[in-house]
Amino acid sequence: VQLQASGGGLVQPGGSLRLSCAASEIILTFNSMGWYRQAPGEQRELVASIRSDGTTTYTPSVKGRFTISRDNAENTLYLQMNSLRPEDAAVYSCDAQGSIVKGLGYFSSLSGQGTQVTVSS
Repeated sequence: VQLQASGGGLVQPGGSLRLSCAASEIILTFNSMGWYRQAPGEQRELVASIRSDGTTTYTPSVKGRFTISRDNAENTLYLQMNSLRPEDAAVYSCDAQGSIVKGLGYFSSLSGQGTQVTVSS
C-alpha cells in the first residue's frame, strides 16, 4: 500500500498550493494521518496532522496558513498551503498511522514518495 503525494511546484512568496495524498488502496479507518516536510540539511518535520475524529494539529510556523483535510469518499488527504514563504520550501510527504486497509487488514504505518515545493520569486 503506497501513499502518493502530488501538487507541489514552484510558487512565489505569498502564493498558494494544494497538496494531495492518494492511497493506492482504500483506507477504511486510521488513527492519524499527517503531512511531513524535509528541506535539504534539515530534519524531517511534522507539519500538520489529522485524527480520525477530525481533530487537527499544526506546527506553529504554519498555523493559520495551512489547512489539513481528508476526503474519505475520495480516499485522499489534502494540505492547503496559503501565504507561502521561502522557508516553507521542502519535499512534502504524507503518512498514515494505525490504518485498516480494505481487503488487506491492519497497517501500523503507511508512507510514500513526496512532492517538491519551491517558494521563490
